[in-house]
Amino acid sequence: MTTYKTIFKGRLEFGNPKSYDKVLKMYHHRVENYYKSDILLNDEEIFDESTSSLNVPRFITQGSMKSWKNTISLLEYLAQFAVSGNMGTWMTEEGKILEQCLVEPKSDKVAVQAFLKGRDLIDQQGKEVEAKEALNRAISKFERHAQAYERRGFINYRLKNYEDAMYDFTKSIDISSNNPEPYFGRGQIKLIQEDWKGAIADFDQTIKKSIPLQPIYWNARRMKADCHLKMEDYKGALNDLKFYSARRFRPDEPNYAWQRYTNFHYGKCLLTTGEPEKAIEAFNKALTIEVGMDKVPTGEIHLYRGDARKAAGKTGYLKDWQESLRQGVKEAKVRIDNRK
Repeated sequence: MTTYKTIFKGRLEFGNPKSYDKVLKMYHHRVENYYKSDILLNDEEIFDESTSSLNVPRFITQGSMKSWKNTISLLEYLAQFAVSGNMGTWMTEEGKILEQCLVEPKSDKVAVQAFLKGRDLIDQQGKEVEAKEALNRAISKFERHAQAYERRGFINYRLKNYEDAMYDFTKSIDISSNNPEPYFGRGQIKLIQEDWKGAIADFDQTIKKSIPLQPIYWNARRMKADCHLKMEDYKGALNDLKFYSARRFRPDEPNYAWQRYTNFHYGKCLLTTGEPEKAIEAFNKALTIEVGMDKVPTGEIHLYRGDARKAAGKTGYLKDWQESLRQGVKEAKVRIDNRK
């Protein structure tokens, strides 16, 4: 039987002990009678009586396609009794995603419907007030609604209500500390406030609470590296930029547009920390990538590739500087005039 790598990560909140006990009984009944125990999650590992929740910080195992489908079906059944939360699931083979699914409550419970409405309104221009009202209602119906706090925090962040956003993100973390999104949101606020060390700590938690299959994982790596660069800590930025530059993103992935930026800054870090030959490779790669969200000028890349070539004792650095000057980078003229 062919097996695949499967990943489960998330939490479903059932609201109170009575609902929790009901769900636990239904879980055992369905496992034994519907799936004949052919599922990938064990009740001893996932059910948390103290919080009346199904909690999977991260679980990785090998499983067949049938076991995967059984487990997803079971989670979807249990989710209809939850009041908040979600469960991310992935099936992969050699790093390629074969199947993925986000399981979340979609029942007619007020807290559920209010959250879904608020989340949908966020994506509509000018609907921030209505979105916040819906999320407020979700929280009033279930005060431990971590996702509602996080989404409300995002709205406050977008409206530049940073103090309120900080409260919401922190509250979300206090309720459910394994979700990466509120750490990321709080890190963005600290970045704006130029609290580089605080932002690094939150982006680091985002990385730890997510997986490389999620875009937020790579967003956090890039922004964490940015904080190190702001502090001129080039050695500190190296690892995140190295992992990011080695990743192959598809054109439809949000991080695809930042590859030129990360390779350029990876090259600058390598040059600054005494690895000019590796820096040349990074600059070469950056030049092959079209301009994306970063808007890194080609002339800047030629300028620093020239520096790297000279530092490595390679030829071609003068041509790089000349090309940089031709593209309007004034620093290149100083290098050309002062070359030895």
